[in-house]
Amino acid sequence: MSDVTRLPDLASRALGGAVVGANDEFFAAKENLVLPHPPVARAEFGHRGKEYDGWETRRRRGPGSDWAIVRLGTPGIVAGVVVDTTHFTGNHPARASVEGASVEGHPAVPELARADWQPLVPLSDLAGDTANVFAVDSTVRVTHVRLTVHPDGGVARLRVHGTVVPDPRLVDAGPFDLAAAESGGRVTAVSNEFYGRPTQLIAPGLTRSMGEGWETARRRDDGNDWVELALACEGVVTLAELDTSYFLGNAPGSASVSGSGPDGEVVVLPRTRLLPDTRHRFALAGGPPVERVRLDVFPDGGMARLRLWGRPTAAGRAALGRRWFEALPDVQALEVLESVGVPPAEAGRLVGARPLSGELPPAVARLLLGPAG
Repeated sequence: MSDVTRLPDLASRALGGAVVGANDEFFAAKENLVLPHPPVARAEFGHRGKEYDGWETRRRRGPGSDWAIVRLGTPGIVAGVVVDTTHFTGNHPARASVEGASVEGHPAVPELARADWQPLVPLSDLAGDTANVFAVDSTVRVTHVRLTVHPDGGVARLRVHGTVVPDPRLVDAGPFDLAAAESGGRVTAVSNEFYGRPTQLIAPGLTRSMGEGWETARRRDDGNDWVELALACEGVVTLAELDTSYFLGNAPGSASVSGSGPDGEVVVLPRTRLLPDTRHRFALAGGPPVERVRLDVFPDGGMARLRLWGRPTAAGRAALGRRWFEALPDVQALEVLESVGVPPAEAGRLVGARPLSGELPPAVARLLLGPAG
């Protein structure tokens, strides 16, 4: 993908991202960095000066730099970073760098200070009032990123675009939404996105307004609109949710879900009537497995969310587990293996032998391939 900004923003608050720490936020709060909406201009002044929609530190009078740590809403492999200085002109940082780390569990800021931080974006010049885009060449899954600004100043937003790599241990606990962005589902094609982006269909949580869903322009022909998705992995869909909440005079009249998998084309949900402003939930018998799906709406309109709950197939779970393990940095991979009882020497050998092939020790097989492994 040439435009990395078309990939999900792994740091966005809309995906559950949070700024867990910063060394300074004198003029503007660190939490603004991951807000999903574009930064807005503010005219008001407070007790500490002009207010900005972003994160801003005080002027340094000595050596050093300022930093903020973001816990990604969903871990993944970073393909691009945007350090957006919109509305910061004479007070933007001269330069910035970004690092990534992958950490088990839910570490606090002091623990993150000891993490194995690896460079994602080297120290680079920044322009003021600009969305500064940096491509990232990485194959390693990260859970946190650290933005360092040199020497100080303000940044409106930090966008961390990449590919979701879910933790298969959580998948095994179930239930699992095969289509969700936080699971690794992604939009691959769409017929029309005039009023609302199709990626919002698979965002976390419920919508709060019509503006948080997918909506097409009004069709004036005999066709219909559609969205195509790649699922997190091959799986069997057992519950489909087509949510038209907040879409009143512009909900589709009907919709269907089809898919494709190892057995060819599959009808997941036949064409079914929809009502406005309704969470439609359809229990399914669980047909052949699918890897890709297409939602067709007839003839056009808007939808808030699409949920496809189900279970990974053995092949899908194995692909998920292997992809996750191969993307872990060495330190975390060792920690993961030792947590399931693999002796340190054997764990070191396995990490060094990635990608793993052949027969695996039982504990490792369960970890990578799932409970049936």
